[in-house]
Amino acid sequence: MANKASFTPEEWTKVLESVAVTGMAVTAAEPSGLWGMLKEAFAGGAALAAGKADANANELVKAAIADFETPEGRAAVQEALKQRFEGAKPIDVVPRALETLRQASATLEAKAPADAPAFKAWLNSIAAKVADASKEGGFLGFGGVKVSEAEKATLAEIAAALGTSAQA
Repeated sequence: MANKASFTPEEWTKVLESVAVTGMAVTAAEPSGLWGMLKEAFAGGAALAAGKADANANELVKAAIADFETPEGRAAVQEALKQRFEGAKPIDVVPRALETLRQASATLEAKAPADAPAFKAWLNSIAAKVADASKEGGFLGFGGVKVSEAEKATLAEIAAALGTSAQA
């Protein structure tokens, strides 16, 4: 079973960064106002909490969640995100997030081939939960759709970047 020690510090930061950018990509695909963005951010956090509580979760998933709970892990991700998105415009978020996911996927395949499918499936599930968290295109909570076409397209792009199938 792979864990943090299976990766260089830079590789591990990329793995952690993939967790953060998964939800960001979905949210950026179709921003749904302040409340929608808050709901989507909460859904991403809830997915981490669910992974921690899941006794059957993959060890690599557990290791990533455990590192998010440390100040050092959070600081490494924040610095990586700052570098990744520095100077980015809203239209740049999805492509930059997808590039992070492609890099993390390659790292996972190279360093943790047995654990990579479960980790990537977990990332897909985070994306699906974020997409499902808030209606898009409505007004004051009325109308709209649960998952917009832009979000569906982004879910498919996330799956492609990870080399998996989408779970939406």
